[in-house]
Amino acid sequence: MSDLHDLCKFPQRPISEEYIANLNHYLRNGIPATYTVEEAYNYINGIEDVEPLTTTTPLHLICTHVPLDLSEDEQNIVNQFVDILFEYGAGWSFTDVNNETPGCILIRRGLKQLPLYQKIVDAGVRAELVLRKVTEFDMEVIEDTDGVKHEEFGELEYNNSNNNGSSNNIDSSTSDCVCEKNDVKNEEPIIKVEQQKGGDILADSIKEEFETNGNEDEKAVDDVYGKPSIEVDDDINAPSQNQVSYLDTKLEYTEDALVTKDRRDGVMMAWESDIMQLGADALFSGVDNEKREEDSGKVQDSEVTVLNIGFGMGIIDRMIQSKNPTKHYICEAHPDVLNKMKKDGWFDKANVVVLSGRWQDELDKLLSLGNTFFDGIYYDTFSEHYLDMLELFDYVVGLLKPNGVFSFFNGLGADREVIYEVYKKLVSIDLENYGLQCEFQEFPVPKDLFMNNEDKSIWDDVKRSYWSCPTYYHPVAKFMDF
Repeated sequence: MSDLHDLCKFPQRPISEEYIANLNHYLRNGIPATYTVEEAYNYINGIEDVEPLTTTTPLHLICTHVPLDLSEDEQNIVNQFVDILFEYGAGWSFTDVNNETPGCILIRRGLKQLPLYQKIVDAGVRAELVLRKVTEFDMEVIEDTDGVKHEEFGELEYNNSNNNGSSNNIDSSTSDCVCEKNDVKNEEPIIKVEQQKGGDILADSIKEEFETNGNEDEKAVDDVYGKPSIEVDDDINAPSQNQVSYLDTKLEYTEDALVTKDRRDGVMMAWESDIMQLGADALFSGVDNEKREEDSGKVQDSEVTVLNIGFGMGIIDRMIQSKNPTKHYICEAHPDVLNKMKKDGWFDKANVVVLSGRWQDELDKLLSLGNTFFDGIYYDTFSEHYLDMLELFDYVVGLLKPNGVFSFFNGLGADREVIYEVYKKLVSIDLENYGLQCEFQEFPVPKDLFMNNEDKSIWDDVKRSYWSCPTYYHPVAKFMDF
């Protein structure tokens, strides 16, 4: 264990300015704000050449041990405490031995209402914006724990006489030390190489870092000690990560899903139907329906033209057709999906225009022609990333009518609630740069939506779940009024 880690467990109440003084002392003397319990443990035990798979940072410990009954003054100290850590480079999205980020811990503890949670979300937004610039200019990023010389921090042996007989006493004169050997209870490394493929990686010594203050119910504590579910990201060339690879991968339509045939990646699933209905309704929300009825038979102002990017299972396209648009453009690139569309008669519908290809190519053609504009544009593709969406925004502003609406399936970071909320803010910021104002309508996503008729999870038949949030943030973007 380390002094910094001890401090983040708030061993003494009330939480006072003394905590701030001690934190500044440790950080100014070279202890990184991202120094992990795993790194301290491995150093204490002389474990080398074994890279921990988890990163239990000071921020994790704060979120685990922040008291439920904070006074207003204590709340202010905690806020200041976290602000300082972020100033020194604390990471907002590292995952600990339970595969939780700091924000995940607060959500599990029912503490989303704390300003601390919003600080974590805001840190995530800042980090993404900075990373984007770093990537843009090909700058080198140096981890702040790279090259850390643990021995220079010194080794702490609590001296009871100097600490008034209490190992929990906090004093600004405490040693600069990071590692406290008295906490070692297991001589094996936290992360064993062979355990990378599974197994319980929660060492007893790390479990202790997640003991609560006794204020939470037993179930919450037990959940902390459960086996972590650590998923390794797919290879960059996997169909789920690489668009070219995806387009070369065979797909399969099942009763309630579209999946990659061999890997079982969930491309689209029937549970999304209610969300698709929100999207379909949004595409027509900028249309003056009364004028459309009066002008039926006329062409110019009564035309309603919409574009859906990504056909998938055709859920939203069937909903769009039920609203009788004048022109319904569908952009789809995957050959298996295009074959399904031909088989189901989509190419033969009088008001449907199928753009067979990647939207990056097909929308470029529409922009060049300059004679097609949309009342609504919807986007829902597979194996694309947020940077692809940023590129799409360039086309949206060029193809959307002045009163048009842009929307999309908002699954950005939806496998973690805190990341989902980070991207909610990022989308608003980025769309504002294009003169679009995005409002999010909140809709509950009940857990039973993910159970089939046999009371089994719908995720059992796909490679992994891509949704774990209780609320869907439905985006509706329109040009700003100036």
